[in-house]
Amino acid sequence: MESNENNAANPNAWVFFADNNINVAENIIEDAELAGEVAFNSQQAVEKYIKAFLTKNNIPFKKTHDLIELYLKVKAIKDWDIDEIILESLNDLYIETRYPSNIGFFPDHSLPTIEDAMAYLDFARKV
Repeated sequence: MESNENNAANPNAWVFFADNNINVAENIIEDAELAGEVAFNSQQAVEKYIKAFLTKNNIPFKKTHDLIELYLKVKAIKDWDIDEIILESLNDLYIETRYPSNIGFFPDHSLPTIEDAMAYLDFARKV
């Protein structure tokens, strides 16, 4: 991707980086010990796909990682008919920092299972 195309005002840049998150998750999904990383990359992909849609439709959004807040902006113009329960669960995985004490953990400090990670990756692909 050209550097002038790599900016937040370009929806294709959001999609490019979301696709990268999907690729990372797909490449590590077989390793159960990396379930948290798969889940985190799935969350990141969903966030970026939503931001691509909002950017393409000239819908402003503040700097946030809250999938629910972002998706409500999408729903205001188009209902994607996605599983909002999975969206809420995936939203709980986001962390502000990436330190060993909280990478890919839920608020209760548990890690997603490999089954959770697979469900999140499948969900991210659908978004």
